[in-house]
Amino acid sequence: MHLILYSKPGCHLCKGLQEKLEQVQRPLALEVRDITSRDDWFQAYQYEIPVLYLVNPAAPDAQPLIPLPRISPRATVQQVEQMLQKYGDENQAK
Repeated sequence: MHLILYSKPGCHLCKGLQEKLEQVQRPLALEVRDITSRDDWFQAYQYEIPVLYLVNPAAPDAQPLIPLPRISPRATVQQVEQMLQKYGDENQAK
């Protein structure tokens, strides 16, 4: 599973989500994108971060990035794992 996290330095919500994602027990590749490094990312996500996408390599022509629902800052690592399991399984079935 490959995830993209749009984040920025100093964002405590972003850091908290990143730490939880790094503790997830299932194998995943986490790509953290700093929105301050590109103007298009900044314009798109400046009021939304953290934003999490699932990369869908099976559908490069269709929708390569699948937006995942916002994860509560109070979510446990187990709840994050369950959400990833749900969306990962749904997209493998397609």
